[in-house]
Amino acid sequence: MKKNTKKIKMPTEFSDEPRGLVICYLGAGKGKTTAAMGMAIRAAGAGMNVYILQFVKAAGKSSEDIKDGEWPVSSEIDFLNAISYPSKVGKIENEQVGLGFVGILGDKKERETHIKQAIRGLERAREIITSGEYQVIILDEIISALESKLIEERDILDIIAIKNPLQHLVLTGHNKYPNILKECDLVTEMKMVKHPYYKGILAQRGIDY
Repeated sequence: MKKNTKKIKMPTEFSDEPRGLVICYLGAGKGKTTAAMGMAIRAAGAGMNVYILQFVKAAGKSSEDIKDGEWPVSSEIDFLNAISYPSKVGKIENEQVGLGFVGILGDKKERETHIKQAIRGLERAREIITSGEYQVIILDEIISALESKLIEERDILDIIAIKNPLQHLVLTGHNKYPNILKECDLVTEMKMVKHPYYKGILAQRGIDY
């Protein structure tokens, strides 16, 4: 197997001036949302306000109320909602605009229903970014909404374009879209080596959600 010997060109000068980054966690492996949530906690610890907007994933419902294709809201969201934030740290707010998986795991919702919800998510993203209240905005699974053809690539590029120079914007999803990655400052790919789903084991509470 031919090794990749391409070297990354290092800059000759560095700047420590604050700058908002566009960050993307992608890939088939587990860990994208986990990394984004960890960043949210770090940012809040540094005094930044964070808003987490979750696309595709189920709305905040109890396990008794979920429908086919949905999961309860993730445990980390339950935890973040239960925290009383001291004045010296930033706040972390969240909102679920997804209605669960699209076309898999028993999802019976009309595609138009998913599309309408994703478009609402885009509108909320614009409102949150332009409010000026948040220094970190996490659009969890927004690329998955693109993969499911609920939104278009242009929609994500437009969202990136409206962030202010000091805001950090985090995107997650599975597939690579070159035009989007071109606008990112940091891209980390989660590579799947093994996953229990392919043994017929569904997501585990406290580990996967």
